[in-house]
Amino acid sequence: MKQGILTFVLIVAGLFVSVARADVLVLVHGYLGSAQSWDTSGITAVLERHGWQRAGVFVSGPGGNQLFPSPGNAGERKFYTVDLPSEAPVLIQAFQLRQILQSINTLHVNEPISVVGHSAGGVVARVALVRGDLDNIKTLITIASPHLGTGRAEQALDVTDIPFPLTMVTDFFGGATYDTAMRSRSLFVDLVRQRPGTMLFWLNNLPHPDIEYFSVVRGQAAVMSGDYIVPGYSQDMNNVPALRGRSSLVRVNNSFHGLSVLDGSVIVSVLADTI
Repeated sequence: MKQGILTFVLIVAGLFVSVARADVLVLVHGYLGSAQSWDTSGITAVLERHGWQRAGVFVSGPGGNQLFPSPGNAGERKFYTVDLPSEAPVLIQAFQLRQILQSINTLHVNEPISVVGHSAGGVVARVALVRGDLDNIKTLITIASPHLGTGRAEQALDVTDIPFPLTMVTDFFGGATYDTAMRSRSLFVDLVRQRPGTMLFWLNNLPHPDIEYFSVVRGQAAVMSGDYIVPGYSQDMNNVPALRGRSSLVRVNNSFHGLSVLDGSVIVSVLADTI
């Protein structure tokens, strides 16, 4: 169902608006995140207070995706977290996420599934949805995701684009942060600002499934300024050519890019059965 633009201004936790319904929720972390990111931020605690039960965690590895189920997950509302290789290129992460979503489809036949992706995880989720036959997926919520790219990815590429033999110096003195950035270069290439020839240009012009889309946009609500990683216009899926006018807009007055407990209230608000 095509979705018009619906704007919420969420400033404090506890504001709930009945918009969409889901029986199964899948939480996809962003760059340098993990399945535990949703716990440490307090989001899963908010979900549990509002009737969502842990169903388990899917962990990606060399042998494929493995489900570690949670005990007592027979409730009507269930959520899964996933552990993806967050430094890997978007297409690799999306392939693994697509396999996970297929497994969840099999486990929950005919149950509506919503996917929430934070930061790069929102882009990974979009790729998985446009490339997969995932009939149960009904909703995609992205939080501070760089749908049109971010200049920060280009800066990271510049910093790590050092020719030999200078690389010997940086390899010796760069430390763990530099090593992480070097391992992530292929991901940074995927997240540069959209232009012809980039991964995002390819993705943003592909047909997208006919589901509900919600864009959680960080920054000052009045000017859609974005946060310190992703500009506001890039977080809004309405600016994606293939999704123009189809995403509901959720504005959050917060310039912090990482997950926070407020995001739990946003997710519950969007997926609430009743006010």
